Amino acid sequence: MQRGGSHHWKTLDRDLGRLSRLEAASLYAARPLVGVGLALVFVIVAALMAGLTSGTEPGGLVIILAAAVGAYMALNIGANDVANNMGPAVGARALSMAGAIALAAICETAGALLAGGEVVTTISEGILSPAALTSRGTFIQAMLAASLSAAVWVNIATWIGAPVSTTHAVVGGVLGAGIVAAGVGSVSWPMIGAIMASWVISPLMGGVFAAAVLAFIKWRIMYVPDRIAAARVWVPVLIGLMAAAFAAYLALKGLSRVAAVTLPQALGLGALVGLAVGALSVPLVRRQARGLDNRNGALKVLFRLPLVISAGLLSFAHGANDVANAVGPLAAIVRALQGGIVDEAVVLPVWVMLIGAVGISCGLILFGPKLIAMVGNQITKLNPMRAYCVALSAAVTVIAASALGLPVSSTHIAVGGVFGVGFFREWHAERRATRATRTRTPAKRIAREERQRRKLVRRSHFLTILAAWLVTVPAAAALSALCFLAISGLFS
Repeated sequence: MQRGGSHHWKTLDRDLGRLSRLEAASLYAARPLVGVGLALVFVIVAALMAGLTSGTEPGGLVIILAAAVGAYMALNIGANDVANNMGPAVGARALSMAGAIALAAICETAGALLAGGEVVTTISEGILSPAALTSRGTFIQAMLAASLSAAVWVNIATWIGAPVSTTHAVVGGVLGAGIVAAGVGSVSWPMIGAIMASWVISPLMGGVFAAAVLAFIKWRIMYVPDRIAAARVWVPVLIGLMAAAFAAYLALKGLSRVAAVTLPQALGLGALVGLAVGALSVPLVRRQARGLDNRNGALKVLFRLPLVISAGLLSFAHGANDVANAVGPLAAIVRALQGGIVDEAVVLPVWVMLIGAVGISCGLILFGPKLIAMVGNQITKLNPMRAYCVALSAAVTVIAASALGLPVSSTHIAVGGVFGVGFFREWHAERRATRATRTRTPAKRIAREERQRRKLVRRSHFLTILAAWLVTVPAAAALSALCFLAISGLFS
């Protein structure tokens, strides 16, 4: 009897175990559907908000549709673009995934609402000639098509795991709709050429600068007899440089809404802030360095807090800049329906900015972890020092590009910085191994297979991301052309 009862309980335990595993598998499979459902709820809420806000204004139905498309675009920007800011900090284990998402959501929203919403050109930075879309109806249809196609392409890129430039996606959307609506002659091809050049310039600038900063850290801090003493000198300098870059950038983005700020004035303000922050960080770095072992691993502690702060500032700057990509077309449509001129600049209304800000944060929370993990862990191995090089590169390169008048992509700069760090590590490891072999030290035993295995940048991700970058504008343009034809047929 006891033996039979024991067998009965074992069978019951196994059955319960199977049910538990089945339930866990079902929940895991349903997680993406939950995210999609919540995203759909947000899009519906945004459309209802637009309906309540527009009230009896002309074209209320069009505004509701444009708000839904803008909310969809904002979700995709949060899912894709924000990974570039938080990925390095997560990969370096300076932030947990939950902590990164919370910090990014707060900073993205604050950046969009406090420093975003400046004047946005309706024809996307001169891609089309101002006289190309003289018909108000054609202009509205083109903006809807551009926004929808850009959102769809960014969604596809997120699904395949490729961080792409949302700015380039919007550019492609405007290009495709403009060609169908007004012909090839309406396009400003020199601007398109400059944008295409930025595909190369942005990642190269970010990668070279990140590699240069990592080389500086290695040769001035890591490869000296007293690493801790060197860190006390140079870490405050690097912190001050980061503060200077962000102060200059935020002065251009935020203070320009209050008063006209020229680039030299912004750089001067950045220099003053950098000197002050660098000086204030000296006692903090000395306190953190007290008692640390004289080894490279101990240096990570000194870069962790600056890395977290820089990630938050990058998200703030991103929210300020890219909220216009999400809802700029919506603001242009609202202005056109209210009788404004379609070829002049518009200002983002508060309710439109709110859709963009909340949408970016919701997209990050619901769908962001996939690309955050990819940027932070799967391209190359990051620690706080390497991740700080990426963040510093992103901040400084954007300022340098602004000074040179180059239409660069912050996404390309950040991801290019990650690749730059990885390829520099490969070059440096190969150089050390070759030198060790020539000098016949014990390190010569490193086998060729081992050196091949230690390729520090995953080539599959490199090729996938490069391909996505190259096809973003033409893919978004093709989608936009199809969307424009469908929308014009719907409204005809």
